[in-house]
Amino acid sequence: MELKEKIQELKQQIEDFKAKTVEDVEVFRIKFIGSKNQIKDLYKELKAVPLESKKEFGQLINGLKSFAEEKFLFLKQAVGTISQSSNKKQIDFSRPAEEISLGARHPLAIVKNEIIDIFKRIGFVVSEGPEVEDDWHNFSALNFPPEHPARDMQDTFFIEKSDDGDRTNEIALRTHTSSVQVRVMENSTPPIRTISPGRVYRNEAISARAHCFFHQVEGLYIDTDVSFADLKQTLLYFAREMFGEKANIRLRPSYFPFTEPSAEVDVSCTICNAKGCNVCKYTGWLEILGCGMVDPNVLKSANIDPDKYSGFAFGMGIERIAQLKFRVGDLRLYSENDIRFLKQFKSAY
Repeated sequence: MELKEKIQELKQQIEDFKAKTVEDVEVFRIKFIGSKNQIKDLYKELKAVPLESKKEFGQLINGLKSFAEEKFLFLKQAVGTISQSSNKKQIDFSRPAEEISLGARHPLAIVKNEIIDIFKRIGFVVSEGPEVEDDWHNFSALNFPPEHPARDMQDTFFIEKSDDGDRTNEIALRTHTSSVQVRVMENSTPPIRTISPGRVYRNEAISARAHCFFHQVEGLYIDTDVSFADLKQTLLYFAREMFGEKANIRLRPSYFPFTEPSAEVDVSCTICNAKGCNVCKYTGWLEILGCGMVDPNVLKSANIDPDKYSGFAFGMGIERIAQLKFRVGDLRLYSENDIRFLKQFKSAY
């Protein structure tokens, strides 16, 4: 085919090309205007044209190139107009707007995340562990004596219960997240500064004030020269970050197998400003957590030298903190998935 015929054929293709979509326009651009378009090939053939005809054919090819560029702009504008008009047809401005349903975080998740953020600011890291535990991590490593009531069926959900009195093979749902702390101590070297949030299980009757499962955040700090004063200051910092700068705490002597000395911690009632109300039973104080210095036997069970290291531990129920923060009177509401209850927390954090 002669060069002149090729020019005429390409011109006819350009003239006949129709585009309905943006993709069609892109096909045209690549074929006739792009870096490897068909018109460029004509310039290569121009070299074989006799010298006296080069000017004529050069003008024909340049004209074809301009024609392709003009057709491209036309197609691009035409497709854009079609797209805009079709979009306008699809929108009915007379229709009422559809309500956008926004989800909400669960109140326990809100409180858990806030507790984690508070302790992260002072260097605590999050540790997690299994909810199904063996006797060693759930009881023995935490200095629970064999006759301790918590080991019996009335407090613990056992999966595999020993009939011959050998507790080492017993498997149960964890009764606290202290089991996670044991695993951290076994696999880490001090200094250790960690918190363990998670769900725990107790064989208790379900009521407005108790449930067979609930959520805890337990903390552990082990290093050289850790004192009870460090524990008290850490918990005071937490109380004021969680309940406000005016919050105060008091510590009452208590007993836990894995800490010695041990204490229960109360926070000044935020509902009545410690003046006394029915929530705090007119004492001005509300119990929020238990704590104490880590018992040397617990350190030994994790192969940590109690003569070199000391530490403190604490544990709190997330439901309890949420109850004080949101004034929820019935713990059962947290697990009933009542949408009317959960909707109230859409604007919380």
